[in-house]
Amino acid sequence: MNLKYYEIALLKSPLALLTYSSEDDVKIGSIVSVNIKNRKINNDGVIVKEVEKPSFKCNSIQNISEFYYDDFMLEIASFVSKYYVCSLGEALGLYTPFQIIDKNTNIDNSVKLPEFKEYDTKIALSGLQDKAYEFIKAHKTSLLFANTGSGKTEIYIKVMEDILNQNKQVAYLLPEIALTPQMEKRLKLVFGNAVAIWHSKISAKKKKEIIDGILCGNVKIVAGARSALFLPFNNLGLIVVDEEHDDSYKSAQKPRLNVKDLAIYVGSKYSVKVILGSATPSLNSFAKVPYFRLKETYYKTTKYFHYDNSALKLNDLMINKIKEKLDKNEQSIIFLPTRANFKYQICSDCGKAIECPFCSVALSLHKNNKALQCHYCNYTQSIVEDCPSCKTGTLKNYRLGTSELKEQLEVYFPTNKISTFDRDSVKTETSLKKILKDFNENKIDILIGTQMLSKGHDYHNVTLAIILGIDSVLNMSSYKVREKALSLAIQISGRSGRNGAGEVLIQTKNQEFFENYLEKLDYEDFLKNELRERGDIYPPNVRLARVIFSHSNGLKAKELMNYYVAQILQNHKKIELVGFKECDVFKISNKYRYEILIRGKETKYILDFLHGVDTAYAFIDMDTLL
Repeated sequence: MNLKYYEIALLKSPLALLTYSSEDDVKIGSIVSVNIKNRKINNDGVIVKEVEKPSFKCNSIQNISEFYYDDFMLEIASFVSKYYVCSLGEALGLYTPFQIIDKNTNIDNSVKLPEFKEYDTKIALSGLQDKAYEFIKAHKTSLLFANTGSGKTEIYIKVMEDILNQNKQVAYLLPEIALTPQMEKRLKLVFGNAVAIWHSKISAKKKKEIIDGILCGNVKIVAGARSALFLPFNNLGLIVVDEEHDDSYKSAQKPRLNVKDLAIYVGSKYSVKVILGSATPSLNSFAKVPYFRLKETYYKTTKYFHYDNSALKLNDLMINKIKEKLDKNEQSIIFLPTRANFKYQICSDCGKAIECPFCSVALSLHKNNKALQCHYCNYTQSIVEDCPSCKTGTLKNYRLGTSELKEQLEVYFPTNKISTFDRDSVKTETSLKKILKDFNENKIDILIGTQMLSKGHDYHNVTLAIILGIDSVLNMSSYKVREKALSLAIQISGRSGRNGAGEVLIQTKNQEFFENYLEKLDYEDFLKNELRERGDIYPPNVRLARVIFSHSNGLKAKELMNYYVAQILQNHKKIELVGFKECDVFKISNKYRYEILIRGKETKYILDFLHGVDTAYAFIDMDTLL
């Protein structure tokens, strides 16, 4: 019997490649079923290459699926596994496989292959918009640095028209699904059923319809969150990364890739046009990508800024400002970085917070659910009256959250409609669409939300934006805090006064910082100053990587960290050890955590070290955002 031998990657598994035999020729990229230690792995193995007969006995491939990963997916997954330090199976798990079909026939009787259709959007660009459009046409990868309300979506659409008229497809990426209803409406108005929306909350049946549409050419534009980049496009011509500054493009789960950066890599390797767009672009993109500055806006607005340096709480100044707007039938939005009622409770006697028993973080108070909840491991317990540590002290609430602010405002404005806009209130696509629809139809007077408020929504009747708790962003332990805080302030303040005069009230003890860049200078000035400040210590001029060691035995986690610290100092002279310590959140889900932070100018030397780390108890975050 003439057997063939193949290396197989197990999807979403950290295991290395395994070798199996087959009596049949199997197409590279095919999904197969295999046995591992008498356990059948159904349709979770991927053939990655044919190899010579090994010296050991191999199990045989059990079944070959009709679905597979093409060469493009295999190549990009290979890059992801090497750069972001994960297994090939984990990298391939990002992609959506597809059925092997004959391109000259229908996928099934219900799907008809379309005839080529030429698009004419009839969009008339302004003089400056047209210059931006020509700039984008002249560059394979470009950054559209466009002020809020300057009409960057119209420019995107004009470029999409060009791409579709070349019979190519478009991936339109958004940082999270909160933006998809608005964008779906705008794109379908122009391109009709050629547009599909893709994210985690759509049904399996709808996902299959979209994939079939992509394969046969009925779907030409897919708009969605990070996962939209990993669909089986057969002729991708354009990737748009909207709100490119948003940290949501960086995955918090393994593989910890940055989809924005991956889009740029795909564009350069496969001659796909890439547009990054933002009113507050990241410093990395500003420094490395050719950009066009678009300041001209459709609406003429006057912004009035007010500052309040009091502690985080509802006060008379805010109440009076909101009342002024309500009296004129105008709307207000309020930003808070914290959801729930309060971030934590602290005992007045012993000073201890009520902590999660599995994580070294305080439990957040959720009054509506009558519960204290951990926002790391989701542990939940009932609300307690007395301090569980000293048994005598009174518990006091700290760090106001969105739900609590809503309750407080309802006391002052009992006849007005007040809603929250955060992960607690927006759990489904239906609830998301309803809140946005009600707000745009003036059925909601005051909308209180977390960073979801800043995500590019177009609120027509908002004339007041209140920004609370912004100093907590400035006080985070990250080299990007100034960039994050200012970007957030600009994005939220940009929601006010879209059709005229708008007011912005910022509660902060850092008034001078916000005054300088919100009123006196421009975000471009900030980026240039920040670039000088960072020098060769932080990105974009160096690369940073973080390794987190996690173990149920705290001493073991510390030993692992110390071992690799010694490895860096002895054997990796081309990279710099920035620091090593307990993680800020020391324990998550009963596992203790220590971290190493390294930097270097040459990626090769950083990756040499990272690929030598045993990932059984280590998490690797290349290009960490801290």
